[in-house]
Parts: sequence; C-alpha cells; structure tokens
Amino acid sequence: MPAQAAPYDYDAALRACARGEQQALHGLYQQEARYLLGVALRIVRQRALAEDVLHDAFLNIWRRAGSFDATRGSGKGWIYVVVRHQALNVARARAHEVSADEDTVETLLHEREGNDADATLDAYALQANMGKLHDCLGHLDEPKRNSILYAYVDGCSHSEIAQRLQAPLGTVKAWVKRGLAALRECMG
Repeated sequence: MPAQAAPYDYDAALRACARGEQQALHGLYQQEARYLLGVALRIVRQRALAEDVLHDAFLNIWRRAGSFDATRGSGKGWIYVVVRHQALNVARARAHEVSADEDTVETLLHEREGNDADATLDAYALQANMGKLHDCLGHLDEPKRNSILYAYVDGCSHSEIAQRLQAPLGTVKAWVKRGLAALRECMG
C-alpha cells in the first residue's frame, strides 16, 4: 500500500510568501492554479480574461500574504477569496464598459470637435457677459451691490444680509429687488 502524501499546508505557504519566499508562491500556484482558473472563468466567462484575473490575483496573494490571519480562516479559503474578489472586480469594471465600432467612435470624436468649438465660443460669450455684469454692478449704489453679492455670491439669506449690513430686513429685500431690476435693465 503506497504511503499517502502529506496534505498541502496552505497556511505555511502563505507565511513563507509573507517572508518573501518565491518558491512558496510557486508551490501555491502549482497546487491550486487549475482550480482557481475555474473559479475566475465562472465569473468572467472568458478564458483570456480569467487567466489575467488569476495572474493579478497571485500578485495580490504575494503582496498581501502578510495580512493572512489563520485565526480567521484557512489559507486555502483565503486564496480562493482573493481570486473571487479579483474576478468580481474585473466583471464589475467590464459591466461599465461600452463597446463601440469604429464609425461610432469617429462620429463621437467629430461631435466632440464641434462641441469644443461651441465651448470656445460659449467661453468668449461668458467672458464678455461677466465683464458687462461687472460694469453693471459698478453702477449700482453700494447697499444694493453688496446685498446682491451677499445673496448670489456668498449665498446669504435676506436675514443674514440684514445682519451683515445692519439694516432692516424689509430694506434689504427692497435693495435686492431693485438691484436685480437695475442689473436686468443694464444687461438687457
């Protein structure tokens, strides 16, 4: 009757990986790679992608072997979890990808070029409007200008503006209303 081989010690292999012993990682790979590839393949459904998952998972096992804690579970279970998580991450990332043919990509690029030109024109228009707004604000008397700036730049409520300017609430509301009417007319 042949002697049975001793069971593989995954915990010891992970401890050796944590110490930087490459042979231990090689041993883990030899022992479980074909099964781990099956786990990855069931999740990502493409062999080449599953092989990439397995490669990246073994890199993670190598880097994170020091975080393995035998009191929380078995070494074998831990490496399966690493592979499973790697495969799930890849599957999730691929779910967000959108495939497009060359014509679609070319159309999108042309649209973007057109939008870039429109955006440049919009930027010039915005800059011109901002300059005009600055001039119009300069024509307002100080209480109206400050009321509008506190409201629209600082985001203050009418009561907060009244506190800042030490003015009655009704007066502040009137300043904002009249100031906005003057700005509309000036910008018109």
